[in-house]
Amino acid sequence: MRKFVFYSLLILTCMLIVRGIIAFGDVQSRDKYPVTTHNQQEATADERHHEPVVVPVLFALIVILVVAKFGGDLLERVQQPAVLGELVIGVILGNLTLVGFGGLEFLKTNTSLEVLAEIGVIILLFEVGLETNIKEMLSVGATSFVVATLGVITPFFLGWGVSALFLPDESIYAHIFIGATLCATSVGITARVLRDIKKVRSKEGKIILGAAVIDDIMGLVILSVVTGLISAAGSGSAEGVSSAMVLFVVLKAIAFIVGALLIGSFLVPRIMKLGLKVKATGVLLTIALTICFLLSFIAEKIGLAAIVGAFAAGLLMDEIHYKAYVDRGEHSLEDLISPIAIFLVPIFFVRMGLLVDLTTLSDGSILGFALVLTVAAILGKQACSLGVWKKGINKTAVGLGMIPRGEVGLIFAKIGTTMVLAGERIIIPSVYSAIVIMVMITTLVTPPFLKLSLLRETKNKK
Repeated sequence: MRKFVFYSLLILTCMLIVRGIIAFGDVQSRDKYPVTTHNQQEATADERHHEPVVVPVLFALIVILVVAKFGGDLLERVQQPAVLGELVIGVILGNLTLVGFGGLEFLKTNTSLEVLAEIGVIILLFEVGLETNIKEMLSVGATSFVVATLGVITPFFLGWGVSALFLPDESIYAHIFIGATLCATSVGITARVLRDIKKVRSKEGKIILGAAVIDDIMGLVILSVVTGLISAAGSGSAEGVSSAMVLFVVLKAIAFIVGALLIGSFLVPRIMKLGLKVKATGVLLTIALTICFLLSFIAEKIGLAAIVGAFAAGLLMDEIHYKAYVDRGEHSLEDLISPIAIFLVPIFFVRMGLLVDLTTLSDGSILGFALVLTVAAILGKQACSLGVWKKGINKTAVGLGMIPRGEVGLIFAKIGTTMVLAGERIIIPSVYSAIVIMVMITTLVTPPFLKLSLLRETKNKK
């Protein structure tokens, strides 16, 4: 009886949402093809004037939150990460015009929705920083560092080469940026696979997770360097990629991260102590978000990506700094941030899917570029196995565990779509679609192959 009631309510909710989408689509169509009668035009203008700006945003949130959870649930049922479901459902919504329905096209261009998505990705990187323990990262030893270094350098140059081969008309900055999108590894996806098969504490698991975290930090530094170079070139202060400019941007990126950690480790404990004197509720969350947004703001202002600042802010929030808040009965920072992430992060992923134009893949060269880029992304991470010199470690599993690009690759691609040089976007729509295809494939292939590799080795040992 309970199942019947549950599924009845679920079907009714879906019917209401579909009904709302159709009705909203009709409104959008009438706006696109307005009536010509003078009185009707005045009435329409008056309605637009009085209709709150928040109405389309509310409708967009209803659609996105429901379909994101639905897509995530479907993919989790087949042992795939929920983030992939959110991305796929976004691709479907963004290409409904192919079946003659354009009522949701406003989701791609709504400014308020874009702002929410940008805040969502900042919160996501802040969460990643919170989950990253610097001491544990340093304790994994030289193996993880070498694995991460090889996993950054090899894909970077492979991606650059594939881009130069397939996109000869694009600037060198576009080639460099595409190479950068192949650098990072999605820690979350690999960690989930290792957790499912109880291999987190294995030698391979420790090396993979340690290398993935170092990989992400290196990737963020490379992203900062590339965006800095593009910004410098766009401002007319550079005539190409000079070694001095590269060195300057590298030093700036490293100085920001190191400086934020050093200054923050001195200031954060003192700010937390001052916060304990405030009797109002939500002080811990307010302090954490303020530091996160402040470092994101500073990163953007000095020519780096906001996510670099958000990640650095997460690294600063060591549990020992806010232990006194937990002791007096408040929730941990991870628990406080989680509901915000549950709300905002799916908006980012669904919107990333919305921006994929499947019609661009009808071009054989772009589809070929997407497939070759995917091969480069997979092969590039197999170089990681060369960094494992200890005996008794499954080198193949280490290489497989570093494959998924997941959310990190999407973030890089999204930043590329917002950067403009000489009037042209660094990442054009067709290239963005190819990158998303690469992200989806690398995210799909990793769980089954990594499980097979690790479980087969366990079986052989037995």
